[in-house]
Amino acid sequence: MIDVDIPHLSIRRQCDLLGFNRSTFYYAPATESEDNLRLMRLIDEQYTKTPFYGWPRMTAHVRRLGLQVNHKRVQRLMQTMGLQAIYPKPRPSAAAKEHTIYPYLLNAVVLSRPNQVWSADITYVRMTQGFMYLVAVIDWYSRYVLAWQLSNTMEPTFCLVALERALGQGAPMIFNTDQGVQFTSLAFTDRLARAGIAISMDGRGRAFDNIFIERLWRSVKYEDIYLKDYATVPALDEGLTHYFHFYNHERPHQSLAYRTPAQAHVKQPEDPVSRPPYF
Repeated sequence: MIDVDIPHLSIRRQCDLLGFNRSTFYYAPATESEDNLRLMRLIDEQYTKTPFYGWPRMTAHVRRLGLQVNHKRVQRLMQTMGLQAIYPKPRPSAAAKEHTIYPYLLNAVVLSRPNQVWSADITYVRMTQGFMYLVAVIDWYSRYVLAWQLSNTMEPTFCLVALERALGQGAPMIFNTDQGVQFTSLAFTDRLARAGIAISMDGRGRAFDNIFIERLWRSVKYEDIYLKDYATVPALDEGLTHYFHFYNHERPHQSLAYRTPAQAHVKQPEDPVSRPPYF
């Protein structure tokens, strides 16, 4: 772990040696009141089980747990956490006027190889005192996590950082996201367009259009976040570094015939001995 009292090793050098971003050392988790943080933990755990819960059902759920909460409070906290129910809304909210919404391109796509379809998504990550946001880029065919990044805000920059890291390993034919402002921003879509990548976007409120990364979030939370209850951002960064290496290189998937994502990502019929894209 980083030690500020080591005179001959700078923070930059210690971060380099530990293999995580120097910026994470300076991050403080985003925060709310103690009561709201407890409520957000309950919301996060239930939403991970039942992503079709919007704020009305979530309000009913936490009330059944004995908490007397106003539905407006639950609604605001779910918005802060970036959560919405997966069912299509009858009057979807509009994106910013300068942002283009692209059609969903994957209804008839048959996954046959790596680097055919990638997708990205953001999830809320609870900590003992506060929370962070996590974005990941995943290959649909292999379930390989190509890149990820933490942030204490929902500003688009951390999504662009993850995208650049992923593109450093190759490029897909299609890149799919939801309609969040981070992914509809001109900076994000222009970067995909410059790489010659077709842009696909989920219907608003349809998390199952991006089902593979939703499954990833369940795995990350149940197998790491909920078990560890990280106290600091550097500890979270280090823990996720270990987890994603485990997920990619050691954790077999039933849907991949019990291969790991790394094995599925490199063993293409036309190139069975190509090397894995380490990051």
